Amino acid sequence: MPEMLEVEAYRRLAHNVLGLAVVAVDAPDAWIVKGGTTPDDLVDAFLGQTFVADRRIGKLLLLDTATGPTLGLRFGMTGVLDVDGVDGIDRLEYGSSRRNPVWDRFGLRFEGGRAMRLRDARRLGGVEVDPDERRLGPDASTLTAAQLRILLAERKAPLKARLMDQSAVAGLGNLLTDELLWRASLDPARPAGSLSDPERRRLRTHLHQTLVELAERGGSHTGDLQDSRVRGGRCPRDGAELQRRTVGGRTTYSCPEHQR
Repeated sequence: MPEMLEVEAYRRLAHNVLGLAVVAVDAPDAWIVKGGTTPDDLVDAFLGQTFVADRRIGKLLLLDTATGPTLGLRFGMTGVLDVDGVDGIDRLEYGSSRRNPVWDRFGLRFEGGRAMRLRDARRLGGVEVDPDERRLGPDASTLTAAQLRILLAERKAPLKARLMDQSAVAGLGNLLTDELLWRASLDPARPAGSLSDPERRRLRTHLHQTLVELAERGGSHTGDLQDSRVRGGRCPRDGAELQRRTVGGRTTYSCPEHQR
């Protein structure tokens, strides 16, 4: 599932099409066109345009044009970005590596025969013109101690749910959140506002360490906990059988021994 680490890889790949004029816009699946946008709107906005900047906020990839319109790409559970036949990542944990043309939901062709495509087997991603960036919280990679304190303060929602709320902090998905809470020894089901100052500091430390380390390894699926996230799996740290629950609407694995 593409989380912020995967979308960052997509951003780096999309950088290769900056400065190239768009000569064709392919939007065969109207379902994936979001925000009140239509396939015709995509053609009107980007045909003949040149992208001049690539950005990422959380799981949202943004490509800015020279004259104003911004292309927003979201990747849902199985979205893959392809530039000139090369995927931005090696694999998705819960996605297929097949290249079924039916799964090509959106594409741009550029001068010189270059091309970029969004492939999405489950159609849970989205394409949008000028997405509302204000709906997203700060990117998890730049989250400050003050921002973390504010987003957790007096919140009764489970800690995991609050961290995965993209309006509070952008970029964390199921795998990254389970991993960082396991590393930080924090129970995902605890009320977000119950953390002490030392626990918040520990959470922020592990957040940034987890993002750096897993990015170097190759993605959200490379965490120390990942191979044990199965029924009957055991904690890689202390050997206890992992607890499998639904927290914040998501299947969650945590250690009942050291996550408190």
